[in-house]
Amino acid sequence: MIDITIKNFESELIQASARAPVLLDIWAPWCGPCKTLSPVLEKLEREYAGRFTLAKLNSDEQPEIAGQLSQAFGVRSIPFCVLFDQGQPIDGFVGAQPEAQIRQFLDRHVPSSEDAQADAQAEEAEALEAEGDTEAALAKLQQAVAVAPGNDGARCDYVKLLIELKRLSQARTAYEPIAGKAALDGRIAALGLWLDACEQAPTLRSADTLRSAIAANKRDFDARFQLAQGHFAAGRFTDAMDELLEIVMRDKQWNEQLARRTYVAILELMSKPAPKAAPEAAKGALEVTSRPTAAPSDPVVDQYRRKLSMALF
Repeated sequence: MIDITIKNFESELIQASARAPVLLDIWAPWCGPCKTLSPVLEKLEREYAGRFTLAKLNSDEQPEIAGQLSQAFGVRSIPFCVLFDQGQPIDGFVGAQPEAQIRQFLDRHVPSSEDAQADAQAEEAEALEAEGDTEAALAKLQQAVAVAPGNDGARCDYVKLLIELKRLSQARTAYEPIAGKAALDGRIAALGLWLDACEQAPTLRSADTLRSAIAANKRDFDARFQLAQGHFAAGRFTDAMDELLEIVMRDKQWNEQLARRTYVAILELMSKPAPKAAPEAAKGALEVTSRPTAAPSDPVVDQYRRKLSMALF
């Protein structure tokens, strides 16, 4: 449990919520319901064992912060609790709610213990990969998938690293449990198309043969797509998109829009994941009007998005 002041508001609430959700309890010493709610929240923080952090803000001692939050949510009574995740307030509740109701609130937003463990291992894997220790990173991701098989984020990270290491058989096995979600999840779809390209790469015609075929016939889309697949499999993403764009500009519908779909898949692989979207608030919860989900911008990705838009429209 952390006491929030104007001095540590940024570090202990905003920045800390990027690591794990933070539930801010706004209270006052004279408030009877606050005294009822406080031990319940402290008990739940212990039971959830690091899956969220409880932060408390004394509205008498920190009137500026309490006033701003009260105004933002249109709440004039205490206690009221606001859950922060990824630096943003995503949901909340007012009053001394029963323990069971607070558990329901937390379970809508706080990861399960298995998912929390998997997410932590995935973060460790990311750091290890950045340091160049790909084998240790792979081991961490394998553990994450074993702990939480339904954690699609960790599984996608695992599949991606396996593909990068050219362990395609393992990647295919790891990918199969999520393959059915490809139509609804852009990252899963992108990994599937990348895996397809890597598996097909050994059977492709040589790059020189393909370029000769394209030089003889600019509309030899099969040859151009094979050339793009070779670039895609080798990780030459912009080269692949350049070839795919030529197909899209000449025939947007070719092969059930396969060129466009592959182009979009490469953009997805090149893009940093967007922050998690907040779950829909339950009836009676505080209304949050701003829930940013934009991914960080990348100039190359932005450039190729514009190119595709121009080709399509």
